[in-house]
Amino acid sequence: MLKIDSHQHFWVFDPVRDSWINDEMEVIRRDFLPQDLKPLLDSNGFDGCIAVQADQSEKETDFLLHLASQNSFIKGVVGWIDLCAENIDERLDYYSQFSLLKGFRHILQAEPVDFVLKPEFKRGLNALKSYGYTYDILVFPQHLPNILKLISDQAFVIDHLAKPDIKNGVFSPWDKNLKDIASFQNVYCKFSGMVTEANLKNWKKEDIYPYMDKVLELFGPERLMFGSDWPVCKLAAEYSMVCKLVDEYIAKLTHSEQELIWGKNASTFYKLD
Repeated sequence: MLKIDSHQHFWVFDPVRDSWINDEMEVIRRDFLPQDLKPLLDSNGFDGCIAVQADQSEKETDFLLHLASQNSFIKGVVGWIDLCAENIDERLDYYSQFSLLKGFRHILQAEPVDFVLKPEFKRGLNALKSYGYTYDILVFPQHLPNILKLISDQAFVIDHLAKPDIKNGVFSPWDKNLKDIASFQNVYCKFSGMVTEANLKNWKKEDIYPYMDKVLELFGPERLMFGSDWPVCKLAAEYSMVCKLVDEYIAKLTHSEQELIWGKNASTFYKLD
């Protein structure tokens, strides 16, 4: 069975750039590099991973591409580019030479909800399509109504279930808004980032499964993919625990459906070699 971790991060810790990693997140206030991840992938049966941006700079994109060029288990990169830039086509043309670059992401969860409606952002997002790039949507539930206005006929994936408030058991209006977005067949969703939206120190699978139920209902196994969100997941769970959470949940599905979630969907979506 092909197994791809569709969502993880690397960084060389910088206290200024990575100021979002506060004192309460001490467990991830250090470097996380390919040599740290490879043993985890191997011990959990993974064939490779997708490295996703954590910093909003082209320097970050270049850093991830360099790591991918040096480590064959990094099958693709989701980088960052200034989608609002006037020279967006020039920058995309430049990056088109890197076959390991599969798509882009902006940390929309940190932006006002109407940021995505800016004409220049929408123009940049639309420019990705002609280059065959995917777009990872990182938002909170309150962003979803405007995200719906963005969806067009290109490849989108929702990161971390759009971060529902699992800790407090809140579903509405997250579930309704996600249903509207899931009605577009070109939008996928990642089983990722769930343990960190639950009670960090005291989560249990029964808290998370109802949200996984909803996402499985909306997207089906054909549009879901596993992502560890390592090393951020370490705030709540070790790598193997995140894998176990999903493994036990999807055990009720057919073998072919499990294959889709573990790797085939990520391979299709990100056009992995």
